[in-house]
Amino acid sequence: MPVVSLAEIRAAAERIRPAVVRTALEPSASLSRLAGVPVHLKMEHRQHTGAFKLRGALNAVLTLPPGARGVVAASTGNHGRALAHAAREAGIACTICLSRLVPANKVAAVRALGARVHVHGAGQDEAQREADRLAAEEGLVGVPPFDHPAVVAGQGTIGLEIAEDLAGVGTVLVPLSGGGLIAGVAAAVKALAPGGRVVGVSMERGAAMAASLAAGRPVAVEELPTLADSLGGGIGLANRWTFEAARALVDEVVLVPEAEIAAGIRHAFLREGQTVEGAAAVGIAAILGGRVRPSGPTVAILSGGNIDPALHRRVLDGADALEGEA
Repeated sequence: MPVVSLAEIRAAAERIRPAVVRTALEPSASLSRLAGVPVHLKMEHRQHTGAFKLRGALNAVLTLPPGARGVVAASTGNHGRALAHAAREAGIACTICLSRLVPANKVAAVRALGARVHVHGAGQDEAQREADRLAAEEGLVGVPPFDHPAVVAGQGTIGLEIAEDLAGVGTVLVPLSGGGLIAGVAAAVKALAPGGRVVGVSMERGAAMAASLAAGRPVAVEELPTLADSLGGGIGLANRWTFEAARALVDEVVLVPEAEIAAGIRHAFLREGQTVEGAAAVGIAAILGGRVRPSGPTVAILSGGNIDPALHRRVLDGADALEGEA
């Protein structure tokens, strides 16, 4: 079942419209030739704060109960940056909990937006427990990075734009982590283009939603270093919304190895002129590696561009994994 209705996604679109970019949907000649169908790239890495996460975070902040003292969240980086930006615009306090796996450039970006930052734990799950503790002790409102209807509705506005901008969309390749993005996109696409297929793409190293879908229930997965760092972390063993939505709405899940993610990053830059992080490159990687066979007009969502510049240079120079992880 969808977490949110099409009406709720449309309401979120109206709510956040003044503060977000309606990102372009641009054709890729090179990927179209390879896939044998028209392939378009949804340029969410050009969103304010450099990632799609602003949509969900902003919608959540704009629907907070009156008198909220502040917000708190755990994040792998992009949600924290988005929530800090949304909270600053709304004039409320924001605390972000990040694990030690979060790249330094993403930690610095959250701090630069005025949020209080807690670096805590060896992975997303530990950071989430710290966020839960602060919410309880300080009376803050938790805004989860994915498992929240307002967040899902905000991310669903991407699917709304895709369906409106590409008639007869056949396949949408969605970076898959906790499921907020794919739950929202799938709800919109399935409502507006009933024949459309939604494919979740994640990394081989620690893909929690993929493992949970395979098990038929939310499961814990060790969070490992990966080029697709934004896709790391668990979905929560008490997941309320996104697991069931993914199980009901996602047509296929594919996993890509680190070397193919690196190839996707290189292709995005050298052939498409786009600087993207590893999580955003997984759809391109799935096409390049022949791991998905798109049908009909196809969209790959480039979910974020907040890659560490030094890492980007190393990948362009031929690195196929994080340092020490080859």
